Amino acid sequence: MKTDPTCRYTQSHDWIRVKGDEGTIGITDYAQNELSDIVYVELPESEDSFEKGEVYATVESVKAAADCYLPVDGQVLAANETLEDSPELVNSDPYGEGWFVRIKITDPAMLDELMDVEAYKAFCEEGGH
Repeated sequence: MKTDPTCRYTQSHDWIRVKGDEGTIGITDYAQNELSDIVYVELPESEDSFEKGEVYATVESVKAAADCYLPVDGQVLAANETLEDSPELVNSDPYGEGWFVRIKITDPAMLDELMDVEAYKAFCEEGGH
């Protein structure tokens, strides 16, 4: 299982990489591996706002569909439109080209509630549920 030490993680296997007051968000390597071959990603529109825990995207694979939950409150600045034609990037590069959205973080204090890479690894080793 690959992880990225620059990210914070949720129990729903979403990650966020923070730079200033912006965050880039996607699903983890663990999540994409559980889903298997991803065939479709439904992303929100720019300027859509979400609260922590709200569904902001849906991923469909050959074996299941899964909702993705925003790790913190925020407003979408950009969605990764490349995934419309190349959803397999989520499988091949979940922390890079397979990102989902960039957001403006509206409550940075929420980041403190997320797991760091070591806590996330331990969570996954315990079964990831």
